[in-house]
Amino acid sequence: MSIRSVAQELYQCMKRVEELEKTLASLGPNHPDRSELEKALAEAKRERDQLKGALEGAKH
Repeated sequence: MSIRSVAQELYQCMKRVEELEKTLASLGPNHPDRSELEKALAEAKRERDQLKGALEGAKH
């Protein structure tokens, strides 16, 4: 995968993390969707971190 495509994926993933964080911030602590969104956020952060690592590795 090229550096450019990794960077594009990373950008999209970072936007997804931002959206999930905003959504979670707007929900009350006992909202029924909160648990599912927290899981999705954790997965998005994992993917973001993997892509960051791949991009850093490709630069060196």
